[in-house]
Amino acid sequence: MRTDEKPDQREGHPSERARPYMTRTRHWLFGGTVAVYAAIVLGVLTTSWLVTLDWQVMLFRPYKQWPDIHAFLDYFVVLGQRGPTAVAVAAWLVWRCWRQKNLHPLLVLGVALLMLNVTVGAAKIGMGRLGPHYATAIGTNEMWLGGDIFPSGHTANAVVTWGVLAYLATTPLRRRILSVIAALGALGVGMTTVYLGTHWVSDVLLGWAAGLLVMLALPWCEPGMAWAEARLRAALWRLRVQLGGAAQPLPVPASPAGVTAGVSRQRAVAEDGVLVREPAVAGGGRQGRSPDTWPHHPARPHTTRSERTPVTPSGSRRPPHADRAPRTAPVTTTVRGRSQGS
Repeated sequence: MRTDEKPDQREGHPSERARPYMTRTRHWLFGGTVAVYAAIVLGVLTTSWLVTLDWQVMLFRPYKQWPDIHAFLDYFVVLGQRGPTAVAVAAWLVWRCWRQKNLHPLLVLGVALLMLNVTVGAAKIGMGRLGPHYATAIGTNEMWLGGDIFPSGHTANAVVTWGVLAYLATTPLRRRILSVIAALGALGVGMTTVYLGTHWVSDVLLGWAAGLLVMLALPWCEPGMAWAEARLRAALWRLRVQLGGAAQPLPVPASPAGVTAGVSRQRAVAEDGVLVREPAVAGGGRQGRSPDTWPHHPARPHTTRSERTPVTPSGSRRPPHADRAPRTAPVTTTVRGRSQGS
């Protein structure tokens, strides 16, 4: 079951158009599912035909009618348990995140499971319905008695966990196929709980609706997931830089005016009054030397300021009176046969 055959739509930073968004059809499906959810709850609260159906199936005791499939269904129902399914799907999505170099798949799974636990958990605790094995009176709805089986967590979890793979599919056709497979698988998990006697039929129907609401609401969370992904990527990059795993991008110095590419120039570097000229390549570099390690000259003995040559007002270090005219040798001239010094 591959969901990553078109990496060009997902790798890197996928655009908003590549991710599902709330279309008019999704809005209609969401509204219809909310209506079905409310109708199931109302039907159970009013002890309607749904409760009658629950009791009929429970008293039929399917696990006694077909005992041969009991062992198989004990393993099949694990596909709806939150722990094993979440670990399996998360492992697959971790590999997919590494391959596509983004965190979107894992964020989708995390947000979906968070919404599932909050909404389904609140409904379970709020309505407190008892399961078939703990029923107190035949024909009653068993509501507000401290139970936690309405809606079915196994069914809702199967819809969401396996539905995430369909949500992350890269082509519309594959998305539809995986959606049908996830829905049927979730309904099969729910019916297995009915067979084992741990859930009523209405529990399964409400769990299926609860999981579908979570999946339909995921596109509304896409902007928040994109924001979280950007912050997480930035934090991971800063951590990687601090640990020395990646080098920070350094600014490229601009070429000075009048210097073209490929033309070498001389750069004067002053060190303790000594001018060192070193050829520089175009763009401001110094033939591969880093600024903190060039030039490589032997260390000169340190001299105190009093031992240095005085600095003239013009800024050059020259001997005193160096700007005066040098003395010339005496000129001897001969005047009328005798020498005369000038």
